Amino acid sequence: MDRKAYATDLTDEQWRLLEPLLPVAKSGGRPRAVNLREIVNALLSLLRTGCPWRSLPHDLPPWRTVWTYFRQWRDDGTLDRLHHELRSQPRIAAGRDVHPSAGCLDSQSVKTAEKGGRAASTLARKFRDASAILSSIPWD
Repeated sequence: MDRKAYATDLTDEQWRLLEPLLPVAKSGGRPRAVNLREIVNALLSLLRTGCPWRSLPHDLPPWRTVWTYFRQWRDDGTLDRLHHELRSQPRIAAGRDVHPSAGCLDSQSVKTAEKGGRAASTLARKFRDASAILSSIPWD
């Protein structure tokens, strides 16, 4: 990485956890020219700042490249696998069952239906799949 790090960038330790969980490059054809760590850093930047895709900082990969990887990972189940693995690891280490036995709802989330439902929750739904990455990474 030849740029100044953003607060949302993965640490080396976080990248070591994520890297083996990402799909490998397809055999044949043109070799992958993009750094997957920078793709993940761009997704984390989008999630944290809420900026539009086209407003990604210029020193991250082009927004279309980031969008393409996000769409591919969403559709092929990569984001779901990342979420499952990153959620499971600390639960197993703590001696807990992989699948939580209880959950809770934030009263603010429930009230959005009263304030316009679909329109009020559009932004939250936009990044539903990718937010799993952000919430599952062990931030220091």
